[in-house]
Amino acid sequence: MPDPSADPIALITAWAGGPVTITEIEGGRGHRVARVEAGGGRRWLLRVLDPGVAAAGLGLEPETEIANTRQAAVSGVGPQVVHRLAGLPALLLEDIEGRALDAAAVREPDLIPGIARACRRLHAGPAFANDFSIFAELEGLLGLCRRRGLPVPDGHADRLPAVADIERALAHWPLPAVPCHNGLLPQTLIAADGGEVRITDYRLSGNHDPAFDLGDVAAEADYPADLVPMLAGAYFGGPDRRLFARVALYRIVSDLVCALRSAVRHGLLVGPADPRAGERTRRAVRHLDDPAFGRLIDDARGLPSF
Repeated sequence: MPDPSADPIALITAWAGGPVTITEIEGGRGHRVARVEAGGGRRWLLRVLDPGVAAAGLGLEPETEIANTRQAAVSGVGPQVVHRLAGLPALLLEDIEGRALDAAAVREPDLIPGIARACRRLHAGPAFANDFSIFAELEGLLGLCRRRGLPVPDGHADRLPAVADIERALAHWPLPAVPCHNGLLPQTLIAADGGEVRITDYRLSGNHDPAFDLGDVAAEADYPADLVPMLAGAYFGGPDRRLFARVALYRIVSDLVCALRSAVRHGLLVGPADPRAGERTRRAVRHLDDPAFGRLIDDARGLPSF
């Protein structure tokens, strides 16, 4: 059982055998993330998981995230787990040497093959402790908004029939579920000094359709139209209309789900409404209203092109 009175810094100091320096890092999405430095040039990342994130429907239960983080480390893509703090849902992780990416970097064509390789390595690794469905996630977040009286972004509800169309189209040619990240924000990607891209933060991880991770990368970095087939081709080994359509449709769903997550996060954990929720919904709506949307549905179903 976690011990809420346990002090992570005292535990780390005792484990490290001497004083440590802590530098808090923003962007933990409700969890505490900090860089820890100790004597002898030793350095790690501390990740302390807040059970309130899972309670708000915004992440995994801490023990599941910890289990998946260990599995991602086995694949070589995730950071190595250095130490589990006794009595706490907290890990000391490898502090990966390299450049943390932003959206502009994730859009760099030269980096796209490395991002695709990182996804393939994660997807080929050991299975995670849980399964994940982005469509179930959407339903769960909508239910949470109804129960807690949280506002849904304008225009979101009107597009749910199109989401159902996407789910049916993707079900025609399902891909085997693999260990997926399911939350590939640009800052979760690190261009490591060794030349490979590494992936951090397994808050939303679970076994899922591999094409979702690609669509999520495209959504989070706001890919222009020409980069989506480039990422899909780099991952799948060449052009394939059905697989490209799968990635493009998941990109739309990712935007809609992330809009809901923003609404829930700011309604339950942070406070005022997040303008990004509306932005993500409007972006999804643009893709849904694009004349090419119907062709994507047909391609995902494997229908012939005339």
